[in-house]
Amino acid sequence: MRLATIGTSKITQQFVAAIKKTGRFDYVGAYSRSGEKAKQFANRFGADLSFSSLEQLAGSQAVDVVYCASPNSVHFEQVVTLLKGGKHVLCEKPIFVNLKEFDEAVRIADAQHVYLIEAIRNIQTPVFKKLKQELPRAGQMRSAVLQLIQYSSRYDQFKQGKITNIFSPQFAGGALEDLGIYPTYVAVALFGEPQDAVYEPVRLTNGIDGSGTLVLRYPDFVCTVLCSKIAHSDAPSEIHGEKGTFRFNNPSTIARLEWIDAHEKQVTPVAEHFVADDKIFEIRHFADLIEQSDREAYLKLRALSRSVLKTMEMARKQCGLLFPSDHAPR
Repeated sequence: MRLATIGTSKITQQFVAAIKKTGRFDYVGAYSRSGEKAKQFANRFGADLSFSSLEQLAGSQAVDVVYCASPNSVHFEQVVTLLKGGKHVLCEKPIFVNLKEFDEAVRIADAQHVYLIEAIRNIQTPVFKKLKQELPRAGQMRSAVLQLIQYSSRYDQFKQGKITNIFSPQFAGGALEDLGIYPTYVAVALFGEPQDAVYEPVRLTNGIDGSGTLVLRYPDFVCTVLCSKIAHSDAPSEIHGEKGTFRFNNPSTIARLEWIDAHEKQVTPVAEHFVADDKIFEIRHFADLIEQSDREAYLKLRALSRSVLKTMEMARKQCGLLFPSDHAPR
């Protein structure tokens, strides 16, 4: 399958490097609003095509799949254009800002008989799959603390007065959207949709959440999500059951898993799988879904994405953390 990319940022560079490692896609083209940037990016990574017109990319007969890594706020308009052009789309997390956008894009994807998938790497790692398999061992769930506290170099720019997309309400940035989505995916993938989601943000001077605490309420336990782009911690995440605790290194990568028996209090390694680039797992899964026309697995993954988005939108709106597209009619 022939794949093109939207965006020329570091994350797009990492993605292209990962697809070349997997060998599952042929990288054929790059899009940027700047034609010169698109051409430079394409040349750098061995692609023959460059686009400065989104409509031209959407209509190209030389492209089957597009990876979209543009700012969050423009995902919807770009993805819809691509879907209408008959392209499969792998869109970087968070796929959209709200359910209005998600449901409309899904309707178009179905009408065009193409796949629309959110690029979220953590739930495709081997260690996460092992955690999901082993979870019943913990017995009755009683609590979970999932944390991703990662100081952003762009925060230094913010403090100097330069507002980058990731710290901008206009571009639907902030800690919950950028980092909190990883532990939220872990929670919803393991426990299902919560009954309620309450977010307490720590707002910066422009109103965006630099960090925050998300509380996901389930019938018999509470899952607490800590996310921050203005501090740093290497503390692990834990899931606590009556029979024991699962501990893992990081909700965004999930490469090491340990078990702590509630009675013996002994830490036992369960799984470990570190790779230089864990994007390879999501890329392989995306390729499998398309090549095998596995609609059942695709719909299951799509439903999970919708549940995560529903949870995060609920949490944002309860605390008044709104973005421009929340007010836009669809």
